[in-house]
Formats: sequence, C-alpha cells, structure tokens
Amino acid sequence: MAMSAKSDKKPRFKYGSQASKDALSGYLYVAPFFILFLTFGIFPIFYNLYISLFSWKLFGAEPEFIGLQNYIWLLTDDPTFIKSVVNTFSIWIISTIPQLFIALVLAYVLNQGFVKMKDMFRMAIFMPFITSILAVTIIFNSLFSRDFGLINFILGTEGLDWENNNRFLTHVAIATMVNWRWIGYNTIIYMAGLQTIGKDLYEAATIDGANKIQQFFYITIPQLRPIILFTIIMSSIGGMSLFIEPLVFLDIRGGSANQGLTMFLYLYETAFGTKYNVGYSAAISWVMFVIVVLFALLNWFVTTKVIKD
Repeated sequence: MAMSAKSDKKPRFKYGSQASKDALSGYLYVAPFFILFLTFGIFPIFYNLYISLFSWKLFGAEPEFIGLQNYIWLLTDDPTFIKSVVNTFSIWIISTIPQLFIALVLAYVLNQGFVKMKDMFRMAIFMPFITSILAVTIIFNSLFSRDFGLINFILGTEGLDWENNNRFLTHVAIATMVNWRWIGYNTIIYMAGLQTIGKDLYEAATIDGANKIQQFFYITIPQLRPIILFTIIMSSIGGMSLFIEPLVFLDIRGGSANQGLTMFLYLYETAFGTKYNVGYSAAISWVMFVIVVLFALLNWFVTTKVIKD
C-alpha cells in the first residue's frame, strides 16, 4: 500500500526545473495563435456589438450612446432592410434548392460504372469554383448586358428586361451566377460521400428489382443524410451572406430600385457607401447573424425530419 501511494503521488512542479521550461516553451509556441485570434477574431465581435449601441458615423459628430435604438429603427422603421431580407431569401430559394439537387444528381450519375473519363468530368465540374468570382461576375454581366448581352437579347425577344427594375429576373440572373460557381463544389462533396456507401446495398436492391431511380431515393439519399445536411447548412450561411455577385453585377445599392440588394450588401452600403453610419451597420450585422443562425437551424430541423421520414 505504501509503495502504491508513493507511485501515485505527482512530482512537484519546481520553478526553473526542466519540466517548467518545457511547459513554458509549449505555451510560447501556441501563444501567437491565441494572440492573433483574440485580436482579430474575438475582439472585433464584441467591439462590433459595442458600437451597435451608438449613433456613430465615420465622418461628422462624435459618437452618441443610444442603447438599442438602432435595432428598433432597423426592425420597425426601415423598409429597405426588409426589402434586402426578402431579396436575400428569394435569391437563396432560386439558387440553393436547384443547385443542391442538380449537384446530387450529377454526383450520382458520375459515380455509375458506365461513365468513362470520370477524372476529366470531375475537373471540368470543379473548374467554376476555382475561377475568380470577379471574372465570373464580369462574364455574366456581359451575357446579361443591356446592349450586347446574349441572354438579355433572348429575354428581349419575349418582352422581358431584367434591367428594367424587374425584381424576379434580377434574382434569377444573380442565382445563375451562384449556381454556376457552386454546383461543381457540391457535386465533388456528394461524390466523396457516395464513395462511403457500400456496393452491396445497390447489388441487393438490384436483385430485389429496384431500378436506378428507386435506388437513388431509397439508398443514396438516406445514406448521404449527413453530407446533405452539411451542404444545406453551408449553403444557407453562404446564401444569407451573398455580397460580391450583386455588388459587381449591379452596384452598391443593388440596382436602381434595390431589386438586387441583399442583407450583406445593405450592411456594406450603410457603413461605406453613402451613409457612413457604422453604428447602424453594426446593428444590421447582429440582426443578420440572428437570422442566419435561426434559418440554418430551421433548415437542419426540416431536412432531418424529411430525410428521416
């Protein structure tokens, strides 16, 4: 018993010993990361919350503490913000739902044994994702151009003009850019998930008489549930923070009638566009954060229930 008690006793940590030097060197090695994380990650979050409680403009009068007034104005007396929320959700629905479904079907087809040159197709599908988003937007801007754009010409033959403050067509144009860039990325993720599904499941289903479509809905989708949940959550976060596409495609106001104004673009326009109101912009960012979290949780709940049923 005495031997056991002696062996369980922890050695004393002496200052200046080799053990203390090893511990100190370990903390010094990881310290730069935590210093940078606290400086550029944690501090801006709480500082942003702090300035959201002020009437604070970049140029002009001194900041004035107004409490929650920015949030009250934003939620009760700002139709432009409401319009930006509606625009964001509209573009998300038009872009994300077909985007994920097409990516899932493409991954399923490319995973079939009869498809040849799979590596070439994978590379071709993934190319739009690694293309500069600015280049993508400029190309689509040319396609939708009022005077010489091919797509705008085709729409014109049907009497449609997306630039004439047509809100829905503007959303379709922005969603097209988003889909073109992200379908390949999600396809690659789904293909990685398909590699984990055992072939014996498909062989057993084939013996039982299930066709490819039945295998897709009753084997592939349930087995890919964690991957599908991941892509939906990431797409929800990305869709709610859409910024570059409407900014380059239209302008900082999201078009002459704000028909393409998203929440993130409105935040940017409020802080650095014409108002320079960083206090109000900070309040927008926190309301936007709450919307994104609630929407991601809602998507997670609905998707889990639908796939489980």
